[in-house]
Amino acid sequence: MRTIIDLPEDLVARLDRLRRQAGVSRAELVRRAVRHYLEHVSGTTARIPPGKVFGLWQGRGVDGLAYQERIRGEWDGR
Repeated sequence: MRTIIDLPEDLVARLDRLRRQAGVSRAELVRRAVRHYLEHVSGTTARIPPGKVFGLWQGRGVDGLAYQERIRGEWDGR
């Protein structure tokens, strides 16, 4: 699929320097960058969908603050 994007000149210049160093086309460099970005984004958000973070402790039978204090107490031997 072809996609047209507008990039500021400074980014184009940086891309051109990188593509020369890597010995690949600008399009290949952009494909790699998009792939890298998507892998990192999906890796961090795949487990918890946006908007689903509130109430994560619900149903665990443990008070979140009590758990936090117990774990932190282990750090300094309290």
